[in-house]
Amino acid sequence: MATAPHPQSTDELFHALRENHQLPYGRTRTVTAEELVDAAERFAEPVPLIHALLELQEAYTYGSDPRKSPVVFARLLTLFDEQPDAFDQRLRAQLFWRFKWVANALRALPEIPLASLRQWLTEMRDRYEKEGLGLQPYYGQAYQLAVHVGEDTTLAYELWAGRRRTPHSDCEACEICERALYRVAAGDDERALEVWAPVLAGKESCQEEPARSVSHALLPLLRTGHADRARELHLAGYRACRRNPSMAGEVGRHLEFCALTGNEARGLELLAENRNLFDEVDSPLDQLDFLTGVEVLLRRVEGLGHGELPVAGYAGRAWTVAGLCAEVRGRGDGLAARFDTRNGTSAQSGRRTVRLDRAPLLDALELALRTRGLDELAPGDAAGAAGAAGARGAGVAVSVSRAVSALPEELPELIRRARELDEVGHPDARACWARLRGLVAARDYAHPEDPAVGPYGRLCADLLSDEAYRAAERGDYASAVDLHEEAAGLYEDAGAPDDVVLARACALLAAAEAAEAAGEGGEDEAEVKAAGLADAHAAVVRLQEEATGLAPYVEGRLLRLRASALGVRLQTSGDQAHAAVVFAEADLLQEFATRHGLTTQVSGAMLLRAGTYALSGDLPAAVAEIDALRDRLASDGPAWHLPRALGLRGRLQLGLRDAAAAHADLAEGLRLAAAWSADAVDTSRLHADLAQTCLHLGRPDEALTHLTRSAEVDLRDGKRVDAFCTYSNAAQLCLDLGRIEDSIALLDSLLGEPDVTGGELDDRLVAQLRLLRARALHAGDDLKAATAEFVALAAESAGWDDDPGSHAMIAAETAMILAEAGEFDRAGEVADRALAAHALSPRYELISNCLRELARLRAQQEGPDGLAAALAHLDEAGRVAEAARAAGFQPVGRSLETALAYEHGRVHAYVGAYEDALAALEKALALLGEPGAEEGGAGEWAECVRLAGAVEGIYLERPAPALVRLDAAVARLTGLGHLEECEPLASLAAQLRDEG
Repeated sequence: MATAPHPQSTDELFHALRENHQLPYGRTRTVTAEELVDAAERFAEPVPLIHALLELQEAYTYGSDPRKSPVVFARLLTLFDEQPDAFDQRLRAQLFWRFKWVANALRALPEIPLASLRQWLTEMRDRYEKEGLGLQPYYGQAYQLAVHVGEDTTLAYELWAGRRRTPHSDCEACEICERALYRVAAGDDERALEVWAPVLAGKESCQEEPARSVSHALLPLLRTGHADRARELHLAGYRACRRNPSMAGEVGRHLEFCALTGNEARGLELLAENRNLFDEVDSPLDQLDFLTGVEVLLRRVEGLGHGELPVAGYAGRAWTVAGLCAEVRGRGDGLAARFDTRNGTSAQSGRRTVRLDRAPLLDALELALRTRGLDELAPGDAAGAAGAAGARGAGVAVSVSRAVSALPEELPELIRRARELDEVGHPDARACWARLRGLVAARDYAHPEDPAVGPYGRLCADLLSDEAYRAAERGDYASAVDLHEEAAGLYEDAGAPDDVVLARACALLAAAEAAEAAGEGGEDEAEVKAAGLADAHAAVVRLQEEATGLAPYVEGRLLRLRASALGVRLQTSGDQAHAAVVFAEADLLQEFATRHGLTTQVSGAMLLRAGTYALSGDLPAAVAEIDALRDRLASDGPAWHLPRALGLRGRLQLGLRDAAAAHADLAEGLRLAAAWSADAVDTSRLHADLAQTCLHLGRPDEALTHLTRSAEVDLRDGKRVDAFCTYSNAAQLCLDLGRIEDSIALLDSLLGEPDVTGGELDDRLVAQLRLLRARALHAGDDLKAATAEFVALAAESAGWDDDPGSHAMIAAETAMILAEAGEFDRAGEVADRALAAHALSPRYELISNCLRELARLRAQQEGPDGLAAALAHLDEAGRVAEAARAAGFQPVGRSLETALAYEHGRVHAYVGAYEDALAALEKALALLGEPGAEEGGAGEWAECVRLAGAVEGIYLERPAPALVRLDAAVARLTGLGHLEECEPLASLAAQLRDEG
């Protein structure tokens, strides 16, 4: 099937070639290149065909298809021999450069005899000499052949490395890699890393570098004690080569690195992400390199006792680690043997054996923020499904931080134990229910004939109730309602009236929450929810009043539900008039629970009172209540409430602006929480609160750790939306800290989750993750990838009719990215869409920023030719500022008019209209006003003065008034204590004096 229209003229052909050249390497680009060669052959002149053949050879070379590259080059060489005048200097240079591509391609094919490889090198030498070209590139290829075959490389290395580079030599980055690998082969890791330094630092790069060097340097870095640097380069280097067939060997080395650093689970995740390489790599040498890395990983996983884990492998069947390892071993051994047979040595098998036999270099190196062990991989995870599903029925996951007490072996005793623990709210009840759920689901389950246990239907109702509580904790209130109602029916059939009342009361409260969760939002949403909770409270009161002979623990739970409904209403409405009834219900609960010895409910009442004080704004009273509760819990229990109490106390201390005290309480709560299941003591909330506290204390790295742990706990408990939101916060914090690769790696991992790729997760949440990733890519200077992601998001968000404001934000950012890439026409189109969305949901500051940035970039990149377009953007920004002022909008920081005047100054300065620039900057200074002693504003004023001074003193060549301006500004800022803001002004003044 055609992938591109057939060009009807050479102009159309060259346009199509340029378009195809922008595509990533892969099947689409290759097929289009083949079609364009067919199209070029219909033109009489040879030049279009030469360009088409060059494009096709490049597609084959970097698409990992070495068999076809030499064939295309043979056609080019024939054209050169027959029509040398058709090759201008640039085409001739490309032709002779690509002799090396053919040498590399032939070396990668074991079916090509060694004599043919040497013959090709002789052909290369002869043609280079005939053309008068230096022979350093030839000796470079001769050296690489010697390395491949396993010959003594000393002489070959000297003949190459000792020669001066020529215009046809491999790029500096590639040659540095070869020289470093020579040192690695000699056992000198330290010297190799010294040689690699410019490439690893990003000072030298090319199509394949630094990704290739990074993959080779990982193990030398570990062996020389530079584990942190290896981690950093792994994250950046892997991203540069993942899923790329022409860099399959590099991917294999990253997998090997994971296996040798205690990151086997991450290795399996990366293998799943690169499953396409099993079928898309046509280069046998690249296959060998990739499969060897895969085998290192799989052998390590299997050796750790996880051979039955599912894993991504060749298409067409399901694989386990052990099965794929055997398959890969056979294929890898076969490829190595073919190369050795061709080469007449055992070099390839020997190198493969060295890699496979290498022992781990580190027991554990934290490579990513999502750290998991092999024991945490559930079936399906290794094949691309990371994280546990929050499921119903037999799939319900239990998050346990410690081993629960031994469960009874006998079924009747297990049922009784589960009910006893459930009555007092003991965390171990969940483990009992989980065990019972598995037993009941078994085909051979036989319910005990024991009156104390009751009928089978009652046990099914118990399990449904437990499942309903879990659904409510996940925020799935609609399911909770259905489950509670179903349980109530079974309880009624089983003759358990107390449980019927309790289940129906729980359903009422869950229904009130479900109605809110399903709401569309709006100003009255809180009122609607508050009214629903009041109705639920009244209904529970009626249920309790109509019931007779209820057991005390059931009465206590009903009182707790009543108090909770009113507490949530207060939290929702914020109406302090609702506080009194909450206190009244809490007092009623506490009195009843105290009288009947219900310690769990006494604690619940005191927690509710403390929370109500906090919602009422009386934080000291809330702390006093929690302190009383803490003393009571220490003496009377229940012990599993202590972590929650300390968590609330920590949040209160944070509200009182005592971050140190908050950290102490939360850390102690987290320590105590380790004794209980994570969901019972809300370990996730403790980690999240500790993260916030650490940020207040200026400890962002510690905060990042707590954020990721909070998300991990939520994932294990099936709260995937909460987990993804927390991970998103962690990724943003990484970005704020400058840990860009950590941020990207975390987001890549999240976006590879099966419920994301399968479209099951909320699309807006996924879009938020993608937007954050696009920003991270931009921050990491990967403008091409960032632009592609922004453009895709802008297109998708255009359909968000219910949220035009978010589309305006995304489109505005996309327009700025496109402008930065020099694509001003597309940037203008996207900016227009942002303006249209802004008209529906105003985003004055965002749109103004976008338009001003487009103007700045246009003037900066195009100079005077871009002035008209730049001023058009600024005129539009002026209209936005007028509309904002009319709407009473107050921006953060400087006014939109001030920002606009400043941008007029910059734009005119870029195009050389310095008088206009100075006038605009004077206007901006007047709008800003003189700075004061307070923080904020001084920096913007100083920058405006600096730019005005530069325009006046340097470009308008009027240093005297510029110095007056600058000296006065320095004196004023110094007097106000803004010393940092003075530095650039003083530096400019010194420069003007020196030049004067």
